[in-house]
Amino acid sequence: MPEQPGKNAIEVRGVRKVFGTGENQVAALDTVSVSIRENEFFTLLGPSGCGKTTLLRLIAGFDFPSAGEILLHGHDIAPLPPFKRPVNTVFQSYALFPHMTVAQNIGFGLEMIGKPKGEIEARVAQMLKLVKMEALKARRTSQISGGQQQRVALARALAPQPKVLLLDEPLSALDYKLRKEMQIELKRLQHETGITFIFVTHDQEEALTMSDRIAVMSAGKILQVGTPRDIYDKPAERFVADFIGESNFLKGEVKSVADGRATVRLSSGAEIPASLPEGFTPSVGVTLVVRPEHAQIGPADANASLRGTVENVVYLGTDTHFHLKLDDGSAFIVRRQNSRGGGEALAPGSRAGVAIGANAAQALKD
Repeated sequence: MPEQPGKNAIEVRGVRKVFGTGENQVAALDTVSVSIRENEFFTLLGPSGCGKTTLLRLIAGFDFPSAGEILLHGHDIAPLPPFKRPVNTVFQSYALFPHMTVAQNIGFGLEMIGKPKGEIEARVAQMLKLVKMEALKARRTSQISGGQQQRVALARALAPQPKVLLLDEPLSALDYKLRKEMQIELKRLQHETGITFIFVTHDQEEALTMSDRIAVMSAGKILQVGTPRDIYDKPAERFVADFIGESNFLKGEVKSVADGRATVRLSSGAEIPASLPEGFTPSVGVTLVVRPEHAQIGPADANASLRGTVENVVYLGTDTHFHLKLDDGSAFIVRRQNSRGGGEALAPGSRAGVAIGANAAQALKD
């Protein structure tokens, strides 16, 4: 399939996917549109049942959309079966052949499409080097570890040089330490091959660690697309803010709006600035999100935006979490990074104030 000039590898346009009929009809995807750029690591992130795997299956060709278009380099691939799409998939279960060696597994797909023996051997050697498995090429896949099996599955999927590689939660079966190592490895492989990776996960840390951009999904819709920093620091909707990382939510009254920012009066009486999502003009009432590390804890004096009582102090090595009950009865968490010099000692029961800086608060579309 020839490439057309442009920056998008995949374009999903108004795609719906409906399962069942009549009263039992369920919309797994509700008019989803998204563009995925060439050579980027793009992640579909969301809870179970949000539609992320359904969208991946539609791109792969394992299911067909009820409506809408899926384009690969400008060509509509929605009607094409999987074997006619220059797209490969790595699943949660790696589906390796246990009676075959590592090298035979990697070369299997190339044999199926009729590549010459010499070309297969050269490509397998290249893939073994890429995933650092040369020493185990003659080992059966039933005799290697889970992390090594994952590398073999990746090498097998990359061997035919697909335009797009789809990854359906491929790290979920690995233990925590190995999963962290493989996150770095996946990003390296994507960078070295230059192939567009579309990665599905419910793990926010995986998404933030590896992605160039993230699409946060809920109930069959894409709520926000952006870089990891945008998604974390500038969530547009409450679901996005709540799903990714820890968040504090504050209710306030909008006093003024100018140049993409609002001045908001909190229940404490303090007025603080808040960033606004693009295209959003809040009404009188608004919800703000403040990440725990973007607030500072200190004395409960006139300089504090919020005041309350420390209910719990949790030491986590790299940082300390202060759990407060504010004077209006709501909860608030402040995260402070630990240093050798230490910080102000605040025991449970202490009165404390919270300072919210100029760029700490973000207004949300409720």
